[in-house]
Amino acid sequence: MNIFKDQLGRRLELSKKPTRIISVVPSITELLYDLGLEENIVGITSYCVHPYHFLSTKKSIGGTKKVNLTRVKELAPDIIICNKEENTPAMVDALSEIAPVYVSDVNTIADSLELILQLGTLLSCRTESRNLISKINFKLEDFKCYMKDMPTRKVAYFIWATPWMVAANNTFINEILTLNKFENIYQNLERYPTIPLEKIRFDGDPRIVLLPSEPFKFTDDHAFEIASYANRSMTVFADGQYFSWYGSRLLKAFDYFKQLQEKIDSSF
Repeated sequence: MNIFKDQLGRRLELSKKPTRIISVVPSITELLYDLGLEENIVGITSYCVHPYHFLSTKKSIGGTKKVNLTRVKELAPDIIICNKEENTPAMVDALSEIAPVYVSDVNTIADSLELILQLGTLLSCRTESRNLISKINFKLEDFKCYMKDMPTRKVAYFIWATPWMVAANNTFINEILTLNKFENIYQNLERYPTIPLEKIRFDGDPRIVLLPSEPFKFTDDHAFEIASYANRSMTVFADGQYFSWYGSRLLKAFDYFKQLQEKIDSSF
């Protein structure tokens, strides 16, 4: 019997190397693919859109908040991979009755690298995980050099409308904002608070308002409504996956952030 611990310190007991994996986290599904585990993945969620062909080649077990437990049982997984933020405690408890459940908890890039290393050990792909970590660290250091002389700009990063919700402190999004020298005006708050839109100028008067592509589909109408209260800000529609997906998505993220910085810089 092999004993492991997940990122919450939960104990996992595995009698053999996991060969049938279910992922209930879109960014981790992409990570597992990039670790060379495509053949071992037997179930994913309907939100696991990368790699694209998984939508037609892998069995869907539902969403990130609600899964089809009967279908999960039918797939006979050796291990199920969840996330503290994206999946509910009740879901984790129910899935634990079917197979061992690994729960990730990622708020920083260091957490993301730890996740990759732990999955490499857990799923017997240590070489692949270490190579991926080396590539991410190279990209990270290169991006830090790129950002060295960039100015710091106040931002607000919205994740939902009506009610208006933003990303605040102790989130992976806030970590990425900091790397981009975006000073989050809501970093004095925790996680994903609801905020009164009419007070945005008093809360910090952001120079940039970021409207990501997920989890909410913002439109021009939302941008106009925000601008009526933050009338000195620049609204930027951004790819939310690069701000909120951890794991192997980071390999592509830093090149995207360079493009985003150039776009913003040309507008000031």
